[in-house]
Amino acid sequence: MKHFFACIVLLLLFQTSNAQLFKKEKVTYDANSGNGSTDNNLLRWGYFLGINNYDFNFDYNEDLRDIYVKRSPGFSVGLIGNLRINDYLDLRLEPGLLITTRELYYSQTYFDGVAFTESDLIREVKSTYIHVPLLLKVSTKRINNFKPFIVGGFSTALNLSSNEENPNDNANGQFRTTKNNVFYELGFGIDFYLYNFKFTPSIRGLFGINDELVRDEDPNSPWTNNINSMKTRGVFVNFTFQ
Repeated sequence: MKHFFACIVLLLLFQTSNAQLFKKEKVTYDANSGNGSTDNNLLRWGYFLGINNYDFNFDYNEDLRDIYVKRSPGFSVGLIGNLRINDYLDLRLEPGLLITTRELYYSQTYFDGVAFTESDLIREVKSTYIHVPLLLKVSTKRINNFKPFIVGGFSTALNLSSNEENPNDNANGQFRTTKNNVFYELGFGIDFYLYNFKFTPSIRGLFGINDELVRDEDPNSPWTNNINSMKTRGVFVNFTFQ
């Protein structure tokens, strides 16, 4: 359903903007209904829709088989606040709601000498993030109705689905993760100038800085004992409208 939604959005945008993007005439009064270029405004506002794909990066204490992470595409939606510094630099705040699910599959080698069932080998990690990145956008010179850019910065996220305070752990089927997390982000995209708005597709990578694993009470727990650190990494595909 998420892929279908993304295809419909792209098709509609292509149909309405094809004539504007691929002609030599420059859209002078773009993105503001003919009242002036929003690129010259000190502050600009917008919103984004997108798809995310989250993963975990593990560091281990012992050389056992890797924990396999099954990823599922998630959904992203949020707002944009853009502060213009000059023609090539912008400071951007993008608070949003991101929803994703990951499943962890353990090898039986983690349970040597321990009685287990098939359900013990799988843990589901659901995450609902209030995600707030602060980004620096570095753009090239505008070429007709295109303007490529790179973007990077830091972000923090509050995981509303975190069970960090839950007294139950994996012994009771609860895989726990931290509530507050910090990341750095890098990406690129292209601004497309249209008569009534500015459309921006972008791709961005996210990399966790802090360890997100909440360890079990049992120091020999097969689920957490061998994990030295567990950090999120992910990819965003966002479609921005300003």
